[in-house]
Amino acid sequence: MKQVLLLVSFMFSFLLAVNAPAQNLSLPEGAQTKWIVDGPEEIVSYLIFDPATVKDRLPSFLRFINIEELAVSDISWAKEHLKENPTHSNWGIAFIEIVRMNNFEIDGQSPKWPEHGAAALWFARVAFTDTKDNLETSKPFLALNFWLPDSMYVSYMRSKGHYASFGYVRLQKKSDGEWIGSIDTDGLHVSCSCIPNRNIESSGSSAIQIIYPPEHSGIKDFVRIALAGHKIQSCEEGSSWIFKGVHPLVNSIILGSTSFQYGYDLFGGSYHRN
Repeated sequence: MKQVLLLVSFMFSFLLAVNAPAQNLSLPEGAQTKWIVDGPEEIVSYLIFDPATVKDRLPSFLRFINIEELAVSDISWAKEHLKENPTHSNWGIAFIEIVRMNNFEIDGQSPKWPEHGAAALWFARVAFTDTKDNLETSKPFLALNFWLPDSMYVSYMRSKGHYASFGYVRLQKKSDGEWIGSIDTDGLHVSCSCIPNRNIESSGSSAIQIIYPPEHSGIKDFVRIALAGHKIQSCEEGSSWIFKGVHPLVNSIILGSTSFQYGYDLFGGSYHRN
């Protein structure tokens, strides 16, 4: 259990990328939109994936961060994984989440959520191929997928420079405290479950992130976000993710335990890339 907690703690800090006091979080001028998220509740897992299955989504100025470079950096879980799975040296690191929110708006407009409607994200950690871009203080992510169950709002987001695509996404809390989520879209069905334990393992973390759209998505802008106040609870044993279909996610491997995260605030906006 201790090793699982260490893995979750490392992946959380690794994916947040930049820690800063909440009061110091600010974004540079030049945002083309105003994005606000309040009151999120989400099931989150970290995973590894074969980059060959999504190579067409990777912009030329980015590369996937892989397990081998983490192992070289003396990250214990990466070293252990490569001992058992040496062919995974170039596999990428990402997270998947299903999230519902009290408020999700871009320039004052919100989706029309169906009953138990939610959003789903599959974001990968990437690095810049050109060293001059490393001056960017917010480490980048690649939005491999961002699904919403409102097709009109998906079009609205894309018109605003925010990458999204349509998918039937649901997240609900059952009377016994179990959270269940699902994603249904072309070539993919995902289901997940989580019973959060009572211990809050992390609270108050904050970060600034930069998110790029996938290649050939038709979106030219990128998004910067600031978020603060994460609270994290590990899911009890028996929690699970099930992937079915022909989507690249089906061949990914979940890392460590699933977690339930909530309590943070997020703001951000789209920016033109120079």
